[in-house]
Amino acid sequence: MRDSRLLIVLGAAVVAVVLFIVFRRSGDDDESAQPPPPPAITTDTTATDTAEPPPPAAPVTRIEIAVRGGKPVGGIRRVTVDRGRRVVLIVTSDTEDEVHVHGYDLQRDVGPGKPVRLAFAANLPGGFEVELEEHQLPIADLSVQP
Repeated sequence: MRDSRLLIVLGAAVVAVVLFIVFRRSGDDDESAQPPPPPAITTDTTATDTAEPPPPAAPVTRIEIAVRGGKPVGGIRRVTVDRGRRVVLIVTSDTEDEVHVHGYDLQRDVGPGKPVRLAFAANLPGGFEVELEEHQLPIADLSVQP
């Protein structure tokens, strides 16, 4: 009887060891194991009646000026915009100089094959001269209405 109890205890121990080996998680003993990745973040993109539309983009005024032979083609551009409007000024020139928007202190080099693009929000009311700085040549008058 004693032998049968010993066999039962020994058999239970063997079963426990086998079950431990089978059911243990792989990689637990590996210190270099990577942690599981964080859960993916998802956002609900379904529309609801309470969702507010994005604010409309500010309207844009595009001003294109070409300078040839030291003068703005078609004369000095006179442009009036409402305050808050986006302005995009594009200048081409057959001479090297710097385009300067006074009051806004925007300056960019311009020259043959090197047009300049100045984009800004017309947030300052008043009158502003745009000129080729080195030649002291006015090329545009920008008026921003309050």
